[in-house]
Amino acid sequence: MRIFSCPNCDAPVNFANTECLNCGQALHYDIAAQDFVAGGADCVNRPAIGCNWIAGEDGYCWSCAMTSVIPETVEGDNQLHWAKTEAAKRRVLATLGRWGWFNPADPGRLPEYRMLSEVTSDGPSDVLMAHGDGVITINVTEADVLERLERREDLGEKLRTMIGHIRHETAHFLFVRLLDVPGFDKAFRDLMGDERTDYAAALDRHYSNGPPDGWTETHITPYAASHPHEDWAETVAHLLHLVDIIDCAVAAGWTMAEAPAGYDPYAEADGERVITLGAEYALGVNHINRSIGLGDIYPFVLTDGVREKLDFVHHWLQPGQST
Repeated sequence: MRIFSCPNCDAPVNFANTECLNCGQALHYDIAAQDFVAGGADCVNRPAIGCNWIAGEDGYCWSCAMTSVIPETVEGDNQLHWAKTEAAKRRVLATLGRWGWFNPADPGRLPEYRMLSEVTSDGPSDVLMAHGDGVITINVTEADVLERLERREDLGEKLRTMIGHIRHETAHFLFVRLLDVPGFDKAFRDLMGDERTDYAAALDRHYSNGPPDGWTETHITPYAASHPHEDWAETVAHLLHLVDIIDCAVAAGWTMAEAPAGYDPYAEADGERVITLGAEYALGVNHINRSIGLGDIYPFVLTDGVREKLDFVHHWLQPGQST
């Protein structure tokens, strides 16, 4: 993610800021311009969740308009959790928009998000993170840091974030969109397997027996080894992590010979270069974190088999594939 500038005084502003800390200018992000713009109306959800995107004709911003269901905000911390979840979604949509996905110029179908909570007026409710034919369900309860860390430990996961959840579930819809692109289905099945195999049975095997022997050679996570659909979604999420890591590092001035000042990883056609740079930057930040006793931000090993899949995903997410 870039570091933006206030349209009024040109001071640096964070993507999540609702106003410039230097001059007090109200900030409105315009996904079509991929920048904060002067003027514009507040999104209807700005008072409730701090949405800082510019409103459309219906009063909702581009991101909030994709949310069809919100949690009961009168219950517990649901409003705070909804706000954090929508903030994560805005980041995911803004970065995917750099490749032409789900922005106003995208002629294809857009995803629909249902933001649900386990805390309701009728008592506890089971909420499953899921995707079904373009409808993406996100459990906002996991926006609670302690709740999410507990589940991460219970499931033995190395990384579990709201941005990660949204990238993973949105990746399933990217797959649906790409099935309409000639050649994608065959190329996918040749590399990742046939996604038409029994999904429920595959997940039952995964949760009963764990990942197969040797999964680390070809899959980024144990869950990716459960079924081709999950291999795709996990790999997409990790590619998006790596590209955003590069973008943030370069924006902060952390350049290197292969990523000079102004380098745009979203404009990079060489997938292998993106993967290598992402891994190098991640290792650097891991090293910094260890110096003050924090965990690694990206605790994953990119084997040759994993890199091949990341490169495959990079190819198919490039501009022009969405049409």
